[in-house]
Amino acid sequence: MKKYDLYSKGDPAKNFSPLPNEVFYLDLSYGAIAIYGYLMHIEDRKTFQSYASYNTIGRAVKMSANTVRKYVLELEDKCLIRTEPTTVVTRDGRKRNGTLRYYIRPIREAVDHYHERQLGQLELAVERQKAQARLSQLCAAQEPPLPAGHPTTPPTVERGVSGLCGPVCRVGGLSDFQNGQVNRGVEKCTAG
Repeated sequence: MKKYDLYSKGDPAKNFSPLPNEVFYLDLSYGAIAIYGYLMHIEDRKTFQSYASYNTIGRAVKMSANTVRKYVLELEDKCLIRTEPTTVVTRDGRKRNGTLRYYIRPIREAVDHYHERQLGQLELAVERQKAQARLSQLCAAQEPPLPAGHPTTPPTVERGVSGLCGPVCRVGGLSDFQNGQVNRGVEKCTAG
């Protein structure tokens, strides 16, 4: 009876695919992590390139080609990989689309990109809070006092200025505020 080893005795670099720990902290979906792991598995360790079609990757990670495409786009968006189309010349001389060439980017670039996005989202949230506070102050200063027992609510993005102040106060370009942009223009207040 032959005894089998639990661990391979070959070169660990040839038998295992390294996956950086940072991948688990970049808000990736499970499918994107699976595809990234597969691309790390098939990459050439010297050129950091790998070639595979969506169907080949899909068979390896048990996903459809469309789902693989979605997760590849997510990996590109998170700066973990870069793709490049290839062409193939058939025997009769016609050019055809080949598979994608995947370049595994350094993990440090992806982490830096993730942190820049987080800071951008934080700055946008702070700008929204400042704009909403300023809007509350402007409208509160121009409204007549409310009768006793009337509930007071601050303006919200959904209600907008007209929901609270009516035609009395109009901040230039509130639609910009609702689309995620903060209008840094001059306020326009008119008596109406």
